[in-house]
Amino acid sequence: MIIKNVKTGGRFEEIGAYSRVKRVGPFVYVAGTTAIEPSGKLHAPGDTAAQSRYIFKRIEDAMRDVGATLQQVVRTRAYFTDMATAGEFVQVHGEVFKGIDPVTCGVEAGLTMDGMMIEIEVDALILDSNGEFDFN
Repeated sequence: MIIKNVKTGGRFEEIGAYSRVKRVGPFVYVAGTTAIEPSGKLHAPGDTAAQSRYIFKRIEDAMRDVGATLQQVVRTRAYFTDMATAGEFVQVHGEVFKGIDPVTCGVEAGLTMDGMMIEIEVDALILDSNGEFDFN
């Protein structure tokens, strides 16, 4: 069975001993991901839609490293600093996942940086061309 871990250089990955993405057989789990750029700067402070787009791109890139795609996402979770901005996320989610339709939920939570509006995590399931679990 495949077990793969991917670290992307996130500011807490080494200290917290966690992976950005973990694949165990056909199951893929992506840790809560924010809009922190490689420079350490926050992408689009205060803009939930722009941060959501940026985060989904980060997630897509990290998932590729374990052989997964956004088309295989079955669940998304969003953590908002302000639920009043959830509609912006919903719009972007609809663009990214049109025709895929994963389940989703959103909760309000305190995040780690001023201007950080959203943190997103996803789960995916990799099936082979016959719709069976892909353990390879």
